[in-house]
Amino acid sequence: MTVKAYGAYAADKPLEAMDIERRAPGPRDVEIDIAYCGVCHSDLHTVRSEWGGTIYPCVPGHEIVGHVSAVGEEVSGFTVGDAVGVGCLVDSCRHCAGCEEGLEQYCSHFTGTYNSPTADPPGHTLGGYSQRIVVDQDFVLRIRHDAGQLAAVAPLLCAGITTWSPLRHWKVGPGSKVGIVGIGGLGHMGVKLAHALGAHTVAFTTSESKREDARALGADEVVVSRNAGEMAAHKDSFDFILDTVAASHQLDAFTALLRRDGTLCLVGVPEHPHPSPNVGALIFRRRSIAGSLIGGIAETQEMLDFCAEHGIVADVEMIRADQIDEAYERMLRSDVKYRFVIDNASLAA
Repeated sequence: MTVKAYGAYAADKPLEAMDIERRAPGPRDVEIDIAYCGVCHSDLHTVRSEWGGTIYPCVPGHEIVGHVSAVGEEVSGFTVGDAVGVGCLVDSCRHCAGCEEGLEQYCSHFTGTYNSPTADPPGHTLGGYSQRIVVDQDFVLRIRHDAGQLAAVAPLLCAGITTWSPLRHWKVGPGSKVGIVGIGGLGHMGVKLAHALGAHTVAFTTSESKREDARALGADEVVVSRNAGEMAAHKDSFDFILDTVAASHQLDAFTALLRRDGTLCLVGVPEHPHPSPNVGALIFRRRSIAGSLIGGIAETQEMLDFCAEHGIVADVEMIRADQIDEAYERMLRSDVKYRFVIDNASLAA
């Protein structure tokens, strides 16, 4: 079937309207009419081939929410009209250790929602900046939020799970002191989730102007990281710090805040490597620097259910499809609170 989409034909070209092909639903497939799609920084990097390896035409988008419009004959658990989501993955090998443990994100052969090889035309996956998508039922997620929150649920499919997965893996909860570095698309979700999990949540920002914003998101304390006195007051005190900043920066200032056995976890991918950390500061306190990648399907569903139960959604700004390039430029200036979401009805205009 032919559907309308928005994408790019080259790294140096703006995004534009295009027609793309979607496969007819197979026996295990769920066809979804996309209502909204969040705009992730990864979309920008991929469209502009800043990470290399982009296949064109490129239709980004992996924060997808909508409603089921058709199901294959073997599909169970989804019916036409259900509110559903699709995140960063649409397939995996199904049999490696990661897949068997419900950690499909660590499958070396996972299929990304866009820019991954596939048998479907044009030979690679095309994402959620489109009217419709067809996905295997095992990679479709149920959304239990109120219907009026659907647009603000979309960023949970990447920003939400990217912060949820490490918070759960490192067992953040009551009694934990947790830092969230950066108050952007990822960071604002990290603050909301850490607070809802019961941790004492400290937000780190370079901007004095974000102090009140961070408190409104649920931070118990806010530290301006450029203020040496504020940073020193928290030395040796954190169980876990989640660093969401996607730009190269010095990590030592944050590792010094970890207590013995504390962990600094990175989820932002910088454009250049971070400066080498002070190894002695790690060795003499048995501190760790770790990383985390999105989340598996089961834990993504867990996160969505938790957020529905606690009334958690992203803070979003709605845009039309023809405003995507402008949104990308604003993202680079951190001029959004805190995630752009495309109203996919605008694709038909």
